[in-house]
Amino acid sequence: MAEPLALYVHWPFCVSKCPYCDFNSHVRERVDQAAWCAALLADLVHEAALLPGRKISSIFFGGGTPSLMPPATVAAVIAAADAAWGLADDCEVTLEANPNSVEVANFADLAAAGVNRVSIGVQSFDPQILEFLGRAHSGDEARSAIAAAQDHFARVSFDLIYARPGQSLAAWESELGAALAFGTGHLSLYQLTIEPGTRFATLAAKGDLVIPDGDAAADLFDATQAIMRAAGLPRYEVSNHAAPGEESRHNLTYWRYGDYAGIGPGAHGRRLAQATERHKKPENFMSAVDRNGHGLKVETDLPPHERATEAMLMGLRLTEGIDLARVEDRSGLGREAFVDAAAVARLAGQGLLVQAGDRLAVTDAGILLLDSILSEVVRTAQEN
Repeated sequence: MAEPLALYVHWPFCVSKCPYCDFNSHVRERVDQAAWCAALLADLVHEAALLPGRKISSIFFGGGTPSLMPPATVAAVIAAADAAWGLADDCEVTLEANPNSVEVANFADLAAAGVNRVSIGVQSFDPQILEFLGRAHSGDEARSAIAAAQDHFARVSFDLIYARPGQSLAAWESELGAALAFGTGHLSLYQLTIEPGTRFATLAAKGDLVIPDGDAAADLFDATQAIMRAAGLPRYEVSNHAAPGEESRHNLTYWRYGDYAGIGPGAHGRRLAQATERHKKPENFMSAVDRNGHGLKVETDLPPHERATEAMLMGLRLTEGIDLARVEDRSGLGREAFVDAAAVARLAGQGLLVQAGDRLAVTDAGILLLDSILSEVVRTAQEN
């Protein structure tokens, strides 16, 4: 049987828009829940018809704020995926949640619907920082949400944002220690970045928002790695840390360049050497489903070189690195077409890369230089 498949389900609605967010999220006064459930199911059935003979290894409800989804809709999507494909025995079903009390109240029903892992958007426990980040929850709500999640779900992760304006190393170490005290098996730790088109980008352009410079950010990153390793949750991807076996299987499918179906507004997918993308705006997505029976906006054939490049860019984010033989198999190209062997040798000599047989990985010393390493190592179609 072909490799199992990951399923991404996008719920586009939020209560409010955060100033650092560049995701496909929308604020609406009213959402027709029955219509949205029907649209997601139609979109799923369309994808399933194109991907027969696969099992689902993971489902990820992302957003937006999918913890605002009615649990009945979540249950319907999981049941439809099971009916269309079949779920693997150990299928990971993750839902992103905000720690607001109204959403936490749904945790029991979401668990009953089949969700077995939650990822909570905490970002900080500090009230001033939460206000700065435009978050609608308090530190106490965040702590209560994590505790409630641990009561209802087998696996719990939460996000924190660091390298914020004026953040000291000591303050971050204290915050990270408090986060680790919850004992979750997974933490996502993101350095604050200024994304184009966000309110933070406007403030930064005016000089009203200044984030730590490269050296300060690197010190924060290095301290994070040391603390997380000592706590038994080493980094397995640039910003993601987990105890052994607690890694996000869904995200590993992306990073290992497996196939995944994407349904819902703006959802991206990779299937059968094609890239898929749904209509982003909720109203346009719904119109497309009404018109065509699915929300697809584009299906693009990915030529061999593009597949190899994508696989390299994703895989080298992982601590385990990339399996070059797998990239050859997924792209149909020999590795000399997409890897600059001379650059690999040079960077390995500098301690930034390590190669053992088919496995190529960026070292801890190289991970902060990932973008420049990728530009040197990955051979694109234009270079051939």
